[in-house]
Amino acid sequence: MDWTGLALGAGALAAGGILKGATGAGAPIIVIPVLALLYDVPFAVAIFVLPNILGNLWQAWKYRAHALPRLFLIRFAGLGAVGILAGSLALAWLPGDLLLAGLAMVVFVYIFVRAARPGWVLSRSLGARLAAPAGFVGGVMQGAGGVSAPVSVTFLNAMRLERLEFIATIAIFFLSAGLAQLPALWALGIFTRETAVLSLAATVPLFGTMPLGAMLARALPKEVFDRIILVLLALIALRLLYAALT
Repeated sequence: MDWTGLALGAGALAAGGILKGATGAGAPIIVIPVLALLYDVPFAVAIFVLPNILGNLWQAWKYRAHALPRLFLIRFAGLGAVGILAGSLALAWLPGDLLLAGLAMVVFVYIFVRAARPGWVLSRSLGARLAAPAGFVGGVMQGAGGVSAPVSVTFLNAMRLERLEFIATIAIFFLSAGLAQLPALWALGIFTRETAVLSLAATVPLFGTMPLGAMLARALPKEVFDRIILVLLALIALRLLYAALT
């Protein structure tokens, strides 16, 4: 048994749980690249399916009163589920090195947008009109690489939602994506009985550290927390790119 790989994978899930507990999002942007480096992208995406569904089901229910209007959610989360299907086909058919490189580029785009446009604001009226295309593209990225944050999280961040509004809305998007992703990956043979057991086990370190993340969010300035995460993501993305090119 690869104890080093298990320890690193569990550590990534724990770190993802801290980030999700603090911000409501971001766990896949840490977990998927680390698991992809240890194994491969399809395996990483499959392992994160159940933690994604269960974690976001809990947050969507807990903060349901703060979610954006129903029509916005139908456009954003509904088209995200449609995009998942297209992305899942790409995950099954594209070469492993190309998926690693693509995942690295996704992480770099996320870092660039967060660093370059911190003050950009998207009005709620324009955001409502862009919800469907943003949801679809985010779903494609989620299906193909397990990470939709460069689109979905950046889109909602640009609308400058209140913290609980953001958590509720992004949780509904991720939950919808996960519910569409599970049968798609099963049909493609990527999510199997064996990966289902591992995926369920992966919920333990993720759920176990989410309360710690919520506590840190109250203790640390948001700017400091964001900088730490961006530096960590840059290192992971560089390692992904190196693995794809060598």
